[in-house]
Amino acid sequence: MQQPLVSILIPVKNTEKFLHECLQSTINQTYTNWEVLAVNDHSTDKSENVLQCYAKKDSRIKIFNQKEQGILPALQKAYHHSKGHLITRMDSDDIMKPDKLHILVQKLLKNGKGHLAVGQVKYFSDQGICNGYERYARWLNMLTRKGNNYSEIYKECVIPSPCWMVYRSDLEHCGAFNTHRYPEDYDLAFRFYENGLNCIACAEVLHLWRDYNSRTSRTHEHYAQNYFLDIKLHYFLKLHYNPKRPLVIWGAGKKGKTLAKKLIEKKIDFYWICNNTNKIGKEIYGKQMLHFKRISQLNMPKTIITVANKEEQEVICNFLLKLNQKNMEDYYFFC
Repeated sequence: MQQPLVSILIPVKNTEKFLHECLQSTINQTYTNWEVLAVNDHSTDKSENVLQCYAKKDSRIKIFNQKEQGILPALQKAYHHSKGHLITRMDSDDIMKPDKLHILVQKLLKNGKGHLAVGQVKYFSDQGICNGYERYARWLNMLTRKGNNYSEIYKECVIPSPCWMVYRSDLEHCGAFNTHRYPEDYDLAFRFYENGLNCIACAEVLHLWRDYNSRTSRTHEHYAQNYFLDIKLHYFLKLHYNPKRPLVIWGAGKKGKTLAKKLIEKKIDFYWICNNTNKIGKEIYGKQMLHFKRISQLNMPKTIITVANKEEQEVICNFLLKLNQKNMEDYYFFC
């Protein structure tokens, strides 16, 4: 199967302004054996008109409407109607580089099932890109360049949501879009990781990621920080938590406190450490803050690090390395 059919799942909601470029970039792909499953998610602008116009011009573009609202129901509907041997998704406000599909397909054909093809991304905007998004793209591309995306999965979503491709059977094995957990892209990244799909390294920018003020990831509550932390904790407890090993939270900032509160609610015991002399010895939520060196007295601890400062993270890493502890085995950065 040298040119397998690729199903491109595209949820669409009020992106009339950008939809032409998105669909045209798909039509302009050097790889031609694809189908688009575009689901109109209750758009109130003229997005549906744009979709219908393109569907009339190209029979590979199929349009659906849905009763439910939200990106997950849209993805579920698109996937239900897809026929491709390979599956990918696309955001309706973004642009594909012309060779995106070709490169991702070739990587999958070369490496076979059990692999996840990913590509590098680049943000663009007529309003300028904020430093936070630029840092995220650099970090994401650094991981993708080496294919070690999972090594920092607890920090942030390590799989660019509109720039991956996978065998249909592997996606099915990972549960596809049969979930109600948001952010949906981060949840799927964890399920790829959980089921052992190997990321294929990629040195090319394949996807142009548009940023603007009304973008869903900026405005919808499902992409608020508390949802990200809930997903991190859910999968940590499922995949890495070991009740026979002491659990440690390192850091007493906002994220550390939120995490501590969630663990207390779940009745999961833990040690709470920090290097802030103003907090050491105090009680928060009934837990005493301990000096970070206390960790060296524990037998095979597992540590969740909630310290965001990069310089402090390096100090913490060096300290834990001297204790022969390993990233993603003994300690996990949650930011």
